[in-house]
Amino acid sequence: MSSVTRPLSPHLQVYRPQWTSVLSILHRGTGVVLCIGLLGLVYWLVALALGPDAFARAQAVMSSAIGRILLFLWTIAFFYHLCNGVRHLAWDAGLGLEIESAYASGKLVVGATAVLTIVAWVLAFTL
Repeated sequence: MSSVTRPLSPHLQVYRPQWTSVLSILHRGTGVVLCIGLLGLVYWLVALALGPDAFARAQAVMSSAIGRILLFLWTIAFFYHLCNGVRHLAWDAGLGLEIESAYASGKLVVGATAVLTIVAWVLAFTL
């Protein structure tokens, strides 16, 4: 065995963040947030099944200031992951792989995330 020292692969601190890399990292992060948020949904559904007292406690938690902030962040994560997932499906079909298209679709994903989140929350409080 030779003792040749091979260079390590550059890591995040070597590269300058690019729009596509930031969106890729956010996609993975929102996947984690959705998994954690799923625990809140399960808690709410189990409380619903346990009866009115447990459900009232769960509703109090979810409608508190912290609960609403977490629900809002979970909604953002949901819509971002959804929109970016559709973007990845387009890439899998060979569409939009050029750098200009990748940047444009990334901006579209961020815009769609904002619009869908706002629409969902406006509808939730007006219906």
